Amino acid sequence: MIKTTAAIDGMMCSMCECHINDTLRRSFKILKVSSSHKKGTAEIISEAPLDEEALRRAVAETGYRVTEIKTEPYEKKRFSLFGRKQ
Repeated sequence: MIKTTAAIDGMMCSMCECHINDTLRRSFKILKVSSSHKKGTAEIISEAPLDEEALRRAVAETGYRVTEIKTEPYEKKRFSLFGRKQ
């Protein structure tokens, strides 16, 4: 799995976050998306890497601008009652 973090310029409120999340869900096959107007980011979890140009276009069509994209491998966090991974 891949974690893509997109820095997004122009988000001002929770409705902005919803617009970004809905757009990304419609535009890409993703497992999870979470946006934060306070941080100015959207974190996307997907099975495969996303097309960065398509990501920039999809966000631009909503009136926002992607300023930076970072990708990294993603591993689901495991739950432990004892505070350490087993």
